[in-house]
Amino acid sequence: MNRTVAKEDLDSRIFNTINIILLCICTVIIVVPLWNVVISSLSSGKALAEGGFIFWSTDFSLENYRAVFNDETIGLAFLVSIAKTFIGVITHVFFCAMIGYGLSKKYIRGRKLYVAMGVITMFFSGGMIPTYLLIKSLGLLNSFWVYIIPALFSYYDVVILMNFFRNVPDSLEESAKIDGAGDWRIFLKIFIPLSMPAMATIALFNGVGQWNDFMTTKLYITDQALYPLQMKLYEIIVQSQTQSMQNIGGSAIIETTTKGVQLATIVITTLPIVVMYPILQRYFISGMMMGAVKE
Repeated sequence: MNRTVAKEDLDSRIFNTINIILLCICTVIIVVPLWNVVISSLSSGKALAEGGFIFWSTDFSLENYRAVFNDETIGLAFLVSIAKTFIGVITHVFFCAMIGYGLSKKYIRGRKLYVAMGVITMFFSGGMIPTYLLIKSLGLLNSFWVYIIPALFSYYDVVILMNFFRNVPDSLEESAKIDGAGDWRIFLKIFIPLSMPAMATIALFNGVGQWNDFMTTKLYITDQALYPLQMKLYEIIVQSQTQSMQNIGGSAIIETTTKGVQLATIVITTLPIVVMYPILQRYFISGMMMGAVKE
């Protein structure tokens, strides 16, 4: 008996040691390139031209960030990005929660048909041109709402929320109905507060997608007042590359300054998500696990 216990302890220690070593290697592989990007973005063109540093720059400078923020419209683009991400996440999560709540009820008429239609949309889409024609016919071209309305529904997120709602005991809903609560009150007062881990998970996924979304602007927006941060930074990168090509006979320092501007844009667009992730992380694991349970 003692030998068996001792062997299990030894196996457990070996397993944990291997796990720790692998996690340390993965952490180094992920963190070192990110750190190098941040340090490189804070380096002068001369330091980038000379290279040879990984963890610490030989000449720090904020010129790359000044080049990005010198664009006067960058502030408006930042506000557009925040607005479309905030409104988009709130409406998307609430809309998907309503559909998931309805489909989690077995007594809903035509439930199997709705579920089958949703599954089809997971594998097939209309394509870029039909989608463009639909957006145009809805009058959403050059409109802020093109960021919000087409992104309201995702059946992937509905499935996660639907499975989460199924785990809520039926007796809880029956008790609320006996007390006189209607469907809306049960949904808003009971199911929404209980499903915060799942909804935070959906919000994190959708928030990252909304923040990084670039193609919606590229396809449907020509009014520069509606450009989000990603589109403005794309223009800055293109302009810096054009200036580099015009000065191609100059020196290698101009090319590396272009690289510095690109690295600064990466840091600026990534920083808000990096700040938000630890706040939502505590909901992330529980939301994914509970949403993945199927009975």
